[in-house]
Order: sequence, then C-alpha cells, then structure tokens
Amino acid sequence: MNDVVITTLLIVALFAILGSGVWIGLALAGVAWIGMQLFAARPAGDAMAVTIWGSSSSWTLTALPLFIWMGEILFRTRLSNDMFRGLAPWMQSLPGRLLHTNVVGCAIFAAVSGSSAATCATIGKMSLPELSRRGYPDGISIGSLAGAGTLGLLIPPSIIMIVYGVAADVSIAQLFMAGILPGIMLAGLFSGYIVLWALRHPGQVPAADMSMSLAQKVHEARHLIPVVLLIAAVLGSIYAGIATATEAAAVGVVGALAISAVQGSLSWDTFKQSLLGGTRLYCMIALILSGAAFLTLSMGYIGLPRHLAEWIATLGLTQWQLLLALMVFYIVLGCFLDGISMVVLTMGVIMPTVLKAGIDPLWFGIFIVLVVEMAQITPPVGFNLFVLQGMTGREIGWIAKVTLPFFFCMAVGVGLITLFPGIVTALPQAVMGTAR
Repeated sequence: MNDVVITTLLIVALFAILGSGVWIGLALAGVAWIGMQLFAARPAGDAMAVTIWGSSSSWTLTALPLFIWMGEILFRTRLSNDMFRGLAPWMQSLPGRLLHTNVVGCAIFAAVSGSSAATCATIGKMSLPELSRRGYPDGISIGSLAGAGTLGLLIPPSIIMIVYGVAADVSIAQLFMAGILPGIMLAGLFSGYIVLWALRHPGQVPAADMSMSLAQKVHEARHLIPVVLLIAAVLGSIYAGIATATEAAAVGVVGALAISAVQGSLSWDTFKQSLLGGTRLYCMIALILSGAAFLTLSMGYIGLPRHLAEWIATLGLTQWQLLLALMVFYIVLGCFLDGISMVVLTMGVIMPTVLKAGIDPLWFGIFIVLVVEMAQITPPVGFNLFVLQGMTGREIGWIAKVTLPFFFCMAVGVGLITLFPGIVTALPQAVMGTAR
C-alpha cells in the first residue's frame, strides 16, 4: 500500500481516538496496534508487551520521577518568595526594574524544577501580585512571565531533556551541559526585550522602591542561598562526575526536603501532596512514553521513517531548509500536543532524517527544546497559557497576544544557535571532551 495512504489512515485513526477522549498514551498505543495489525507481519500483541516493558524499565528514566518530585516539593515551599526578596534590590536600577525578577527568578527556579509549567506557576504566584501591587502593567508582567517560564524546559535539570535523551539515545548529562549557555542566552533576550519596552514606555514603569546600599543588597541576597546550594548540589554532582543524572535527582529530592523542613513548610500533608502530585504527573508521562515506544516500533516495521528519510533526501534540502521546515512543523504540532508528547511521538520518524542530514543529535536536542518552548506559549494547547489563565482569570487569546514578543525572542534564539552552534556544543566539548 502507498505510504501516503498508510500515513493518512494512521493520522485519521490518531485524531479519531484522541477525539473520543482516550488518553494520549493509549491513543499512541492504539494507532501502533492498528499499524502492526494491518501493515506488518509480526503479531501486534507480542510486540506491544515486549516494547512497553523494555521502554518503561530503563534505568535512565528513574531520574524523571525524582526530578518531578523535587519540583513538587519546592512548589509547596516559600522558596519563590525568598527569591523575590533576594533578587528585587538588584533589579531596581535596570530599565524595567522589577519586571526582570520574572526572568531571573524563572531562570533560577528552572535550575531546580525541570518543568515549564511548575516554573511559571511557582514564580507567578509570587511575582504577579507583587508587580500588580506596585503598578506594573498586567500585559508586560504576564507576558514576560509566560515567556520566561519556558526556561524550565531549557535550563537543566530539564524533564523534556531526559525524555529526548532516552528517545534519541543521547547522553542526558551532556544535554544538561549543552542547555546552560542557550538558557542564559534566552534569558538575556527576554531581559533585553523588557529593557527595550521600558525605554519605549517610560511612563508605565513605576518609580523604584527605596534605594539600598550595597551592604543591604548583599544582606537581602542571603535569601538566595538555599536555591543556590540546591543547584550546586544537583548540577555540580553531575558535572563533577560524582553522580549520574539519576543519583543527582535523588540528591535534589533530599535537598528539597531539607529546604522545606528548614522553612517550616514540610508536614505530613505537604509531603503526601507532593508525592501524589509527582506520581500523577510521572504516570502520565510514562504512559505517553510507553505508547510512543510501541508506535516507534510499529513505524519501523511498516518502514515509514526510512521511506520519509529517503523522500526528504531526494528533495535536496540543505540543513537550513530542513531545520526551518522542522521548526514550522513543531510549532504547528505544538498547537495540538504538549511538549513531551511532541518529542516522543516524532523522534522515531525524525531522527533518521536528522542523522542522515549530518545534524549533531546533541545540538538537535537543544533545538527541539527551544522549539517546544515556543509551542508552550502558542494557543490552543500552550501549557503556560493555561497556567496563567488559571492564575489571572484572563482570556487565553489575550495572554497569547501579550506573550507574542517573547515568542519572537525564542525564534531569535533558534536563529542564533543555528548560526553559532558553538553556543550549544562549546560547554560539553570543553568539560567532557566531545559534543556527542
């Protein structure tokens, strides 16, 4: 049967199953089963059992629930409030003043959360009331938070990097290392836009709070010590070669529990809530990963990824053209799927093409994360938009509109890492000796 007909049939089946209200993971497994039954000789049931067990028993995946749990624990502490107190005095002299606390706060919290939605929600519950109370416009306050919240995907430890590393067989430690400089670059682009906005609208920026001496600023910065120590413990243990990503995740959980206990936030109720919240989220991700693994196997037996790679090769696309096409593809896909689903659903098809085009899978992982970040703030399925809608009561369309400048900042970021791939590969090469 023609590949186009098979692809069309499977896509129609996927949307039909999703439209009936079936969970994404089960929908992926269902489409894979249909493909195996109709277009492959191997028994679908046997293949499904073996594949799902093999994909879910990976030791690398152990880091995922631990990082998720760490983020859930920190979400229930007063860490975000402490970060605001520590950062605010240093932001007063910048154009845009306290708006930069959204960017810097999200960048710091991203280094201990691994989740875009968690970063957005945690920093937002602290910054939005404070910025509103001081008279900052809602548009730039909410837009900058939505954009900066996506740093939770890029700055390690990142949940989606772990998912990509498992799906594409790329070192998670190297992915974490590769995400640092692009994360700093993207935070700089966000702050740069806030500076430009403040210079264009000086009348909308409230006056600075009472000025502080350097000694007073340093004294307030003590509130940043817990989060800095936690970041150093998690990432430092990985980069120093002391711990694997999984072991570092366990260190992060212990550190998060210690911070929660010291702050007086740790109780049996919050412990239980964090554990149950982390379990629910991981079960969702694990189901999606299992379904995607079976779908990848099914596509392999049918031959669609190979045929697609061969077809793209015949088009004679340059790397630039291929990357531009993939960026548009993922942005459109992000209008309908969450980031993790996008990655696991497409890797089996996309990676052979990417490798054949000579693109470094480590660099491509950061490219994918940046593009998925863009999808986090595109309606109708932008997770950060939903988070902010729940926090502010604003319409999705309005939130998407005020977030649009930060979407373009991310597009600039994608362009920069494409023009200068060393932004991604320099740190892994310097520390680990290789970009792979």
